[in-house]
This record gives sequence, structure tokens and C-alpha cells, in this order.
Amino acid sequence: MLHTSATALTESRQAAANILSDLRSGEKLDLAFERRVREAALDARDRRWTQELVYGMLRRRAWLDAILAARVRGGLARLEPDLTDLLRLGTYQLLYMRSVPPYAAIAQTVESAKRRHGIGASKLVNAVLRRVDREREELDPLRDRRVGSDPIDRLAVIHSHPRWLVARWIARWGAGETEKLLEANNTEAPVVLRPFGVVREQLEAMLEASDVATNDVPLVPDSLGLAPAANGNGTQLAELGAYRQGLFFVQDPAATLVTRYASIPAGARVIDLCAAPGGKALELSRDALVVVAADKSHSRLARLRENVRRLDVRNIALVNADGRQPPMRSVDAVLLDAPCTGTGTFRRHPDARWRLTPDDIASLGVLQRELLDAAATLVRPGGLLVYATCSLEPEENYAQVEAFLATHHEFRLEPPREGVIPDTVLDAGRLRVLPQRHGVDGAFAARLRRIGGNDR
Repeated sequence: MLHTSATALTESRQAAANILSDLRSGEKLDLAFERRVREAALDARDRRWTQELVYGMLRRRAWLDAILAARVRGGLARLEPDLTDLLRLGTYQLLYMRSVPPYAAIAQTVESAKRRHGIGASKLVNAVLRRVDREREELDPLRDRRVGSDPIDRLAVIHSHPRWLVARWIARWGAGETEKLLEANNTEAPVVLRPFGVVREQLEAMLEASDVATNDVPLVPDSLGLAPAANGNGTQLAELGAYRQGLFFVQDPAATLVTRYASIPAGARVIDLCAAPGGKALELSRDALVVVAADKSHSRLARLRENVRRLDVRNIALVNADGRQPPMRSVDAVLLDAPCTGTGTFRRHPDARWRLTPDDIASLGVLQRELLDAAATLVRPGGLLVYATCSLEPEENYAQVEAFLATHHEFRLEPPREGVIPDTVLDAGRLRVLPQRHGVDGAFAARLRRIGGNDR
């Protein structure tokens, strides 16, 4: 029975619904999450709870939709998108969040639907969620006949990815490895710290003194991973003394490997095109004479400016500029971390899989070519151009580099010297990091030397 008495709707659930509304308007998850959590003034525990709900729901969305479509008369297409999202949030709480009693998941979602869509919508939500709760023991994607027998359909629904992407990956790697990738994408991304101004052991000791547990991370032994409690109900990063003192920044090992693969010599003058949010610029600043960090986005550049100030970095200059028309002179090295589909970072950005379309690969390819052509003009003879993406798609990686070399005969592929990075992430002189094989985000990079002049 639907209770008619008013229910106090929690701030966390209101924030979750608002975040999903922002996503439908085109905002990206990380930005929407931070803004809504800040507006709601959520404490560390509620922030973590909201993150688990929103990110978890997006990672299970296809399977949740299969469940709901069978229990909404006429299917989900007849519902307003906001109401569909409320049903997804309620169903996720019922099936996956053990900390939430079923009555609370149902009552809170019903109240949210009532406030946002009226009494009729709340009655529908109540009926659907109560049925899901009654039938929860039957809801196993591995046994559900509605999932189908087609291997692509099954993987797409069971692991909640767009079918067209699953089909692409199966054609490249086969069903077994693709399933490992899908599983990796549905794990929670760890927080990995890069010590800055201190060595790993010093930072580790400071964190342990603050009761923050750490662990090792793959491929980059001088980085530190945070145990889940440090990224959850416990201490937030900004509350740590080491954070306020500017002794670390956050960076996945895949991104660190890109800068190590670049192997840009000490004392070099470097331009980092498309630099925001700036982790690679910070990494390059350790040895460079100067790093010019350029990005056309004011808001994204502001995030880098905050880190530059917090870490007290003196050799990074920020420039608000479009990388296709950079107002700069030639330098020793250029890092082009190009805009891409981001298919290597789906565990970190679960919204991206639902935002991406097949056409994006082609349209981003045009932008990548334009940026590469512009970047080439900034490299002095004998200097380096490093092209990088966080994509797994060959059109954005190998094909771009091959096309560039075919039309820019003044450049050649030149991998770093042996031992700079593990051999396991090298592929024919290029950097290739795969989530399903290496346990970190995906990344690609190619190190290109401009022929002529004195190499450094």
C-alpha cells in the first residue's frame, strides 16, 4: 500500500536525482557530482553513499533497465526520463545496497517521484519497486531468459555496456577478453596518489600518521593507492595535512606511464596542449625547465590552477588557448593529450559509456588530426612530439599516428630507451595500457622525434 503521509526525503537522494538530471542536460558526471554534493553540504559519509548510488547505478544501468522494462506496462520508453532514472536509483538500492532497508529504498523513491512528478507517478513507482522487491530472488542476469542467447546481447546486458561497443571489442579481442574488460570497467576506480616534493616512503608515513591506509599499485611502484576507507566514509583528501601542504596529487598509473614513456629530457621547454585537468603537466614539471599548460576550457584550466597553487609549482605557465591555433613558439617537446572517446577510463567515468555514440569516434578523429598538425609546428628540429589518448580504439591511436607519419616525413617513431617503462605496456614502440590486462586505466601514446637539429 502507498503511504500518504509525508516522507522526509534525504539530501543524498535529492542530490543523486539532480546529478542524473544534469547528465541528461549534457554535464559530465564528475563535475555534476562535485557541484551537487557541495550544494547539498553532504558530509563525508553521505558523499560516499551518494557516490556509491549514482556511480553504481550507471554501471548496472542496462541490467536495471531489463528488470524494469518487464515490470512497467508499455515499457520504459513511455516514461519521462527523470522518472526512469528514479526507478533505476530505487531498484539499485533494493538489489545492490545492503546498507539500505527495502522499505527505505521504496518509500524514499516514491516520495521523490511524488515531489518531482505527482501522485500518479509515485503510485507507479511504488507498484514497480514492490514487485522488484518481491521477485528479487529471481533476478539473476546469468539465468534470466530475457537477456537472450546472443553472446553480444548477453555481455551488453549482464555487464551494462552499449551493444555496439561490445561488438567492436569482441571483434578485436574475442568474447573472453572483452568480458574481462567489461568486468574491469564495472569495478570502482581506486584513488592513486603521486608524491610531490617528497618520496613515497615519506608520504606513506604521513598518511599512516593520519590513520589513512595505503597499498601498492600496478606498474608505478612510487605511487600510493588509498585503501577504500580513505576514499569512503573516512577522511576526505582535502582534510589531510599532506594535501594542504601540497605533497601529492591524484593520478592513475596509466597517466603516469604516459609521461614516463614520453621520457622528455631534464631542462626541456615543454608545451602541454589540452592540458587540463593537469596531472601530466604536474608530472612533467618535475624535470622540465618550464611547462606551458594550454587548454581552451576556462573551467578545466581553473582546476589545474588550483593544483599549481597548492603544490607551489613555479615552472608551469597556464595559457587559455585552443590547441589547433596555439599562440606559441617552437619548444623542445610537445605533449598532445588529445580529446578522445575515453573508452579506457570507463571504470572512472561510468556515464561516458552511455553518452558515447559510434559517430563520436569519427568526429573526434578529425579533431585529433587537426591538433596533431598544429602540435607538429611547435616542435623544434630534434625535438619530441608525444601523442596520447585514454582511448582503446585503434582509429584514435595507431591509425592517427600512421596517418600523421605518412604526411609528416620530418617525424619518426622513437620509443624511449630500454627500461624506462615495463615491457608489458610496450607495443611496437608505442605505449599501450589495457584495463583488462594491466589493472589500471587504458592509455595509448606514441613518441615522435622531429628529424634534424641536435637531439637531447
